[in-house]
Amino acid sequence: MTKVAGSPPKGSGQALHTSSGARKVVVYGLLLFFALLYLYPFVVQLVTAFKTNPDAVAHPLTLVPRPFTGKALDTLFANDFALWFTNSVVVAVCVTVGRVFFDSLAGYALARLRFPGRSAVFNAVIAVMAVPGVVLLIPKFLVLNYLSMYNTYPALIVPLIADAAGVFIMKQFFESIPASVEEAARIDGASTFRIFWSVVLPMSKPALITLTILSFQASWNELGHMIIATNNPDLYTLTRGVAGLTSGSLGAGNQFPIKMAAALLMTIPVAMVFVVFQRFFTQGANAGAEKG
Repeated sequence: MTKVAGSPPKGSGQALHTSSGARKVVVYGLLLFFALLYLYPFVVQLVTAFKTNPDAVAHPLTLVPRPFTGKALDTLFANDFALWFTNSVVVAVCVTVGRVFFDSLAGYALARLRFPGRSAVFNAVIAVMAVPGVVLLIPKFLVLNYLSMYNTYPALIVPLIADAAGVFIMKQFFESIPASVEEAARIDGASTFRIFWSVVLPMSKPALITLTILSFQASWNELGHMIIATNNPDLYTLTRGVAGLTSGSLGAGNQFPIKMAAALLMTIPVAMVFVVFQRFFTQGANAGAEKG
């Protein structure tokens, strides 16, 4: 029987299939290894929260508490942890709502409105993004003190209620929405704010969800601003209160279980927000905006 010219050798397809399968095994094995390597510190934190302090000091990396105890959690709630948690929730919710609203307004203005100095304003927003936040702490403190806002709830919230990164995200997203979508509403006599609120904003759900997650996470984990905004223990957030734990405010010793228990409880709200909203990351921005 004559072999067809150019046909692959017998068994080459099986060899290629075997080689491809071996590569997949290696790739998935590496991914699993790095995933476990990434998760290991979190597992250590979770286990350490239920250890005794001597056990945590003697066996810091073991994954079996000896003995298993919830004393660290009891100690936290016997102190001011509930107050810190409440303050953090109030600050995070107010800052998140404020950032979503004001960053969206500013982003829409920079994306759609034509006014003198628009490019200069946008360049200033980009410049602010390049400035390290720690550089602004002392000016923030001076402003808060001058306005008599120091040691008040507004001092924790107002300076964080808008940010340059959020304005940039929303501006870029609004520019991806076809302007023709807004023209119909403008012809019907809708005002600029009405177009923004009723037409453009409902189409911006993916960007809004992204900004919500980033804003909540940033405000929940903010420490530097909380240090310069208040020295009143009644206004401490979780980051400020837990930072005090690391300096030994609950007594002598390392107190690893108490610190890890506090860090674990701090992680839960952010993780819940991300799990609830992360599916919106993959949604299209302009689905159904225009029909061809």
